Amino acid sequence: MKSIWYFVGLLLTVIGAIITASAVYSLFNPPDNPKILSHLHPDLWWGIVMLAFGIFFAIRNRRSME
Repeated sequence: MKSIWYFVGLLLTVIGAIITASAVYSLFNPPDNPKILSHLHPDLWWGIVMLAFGIFFAIRNRRSME
């Protein structure tokens, strides 16, 4: 039986990858009317953070429950 944190890690990894991919796309194809503070690219930063934590949780809890 796997820990719930393994599945949380998988979910964070998938969502982080989707957010990061859309942020990279918007980085190379900027919108016509940019939002306030969009030059900081928060979607890219949070996508990378979610991806990193997801991979961390998935790897750490995969080994502990086998």
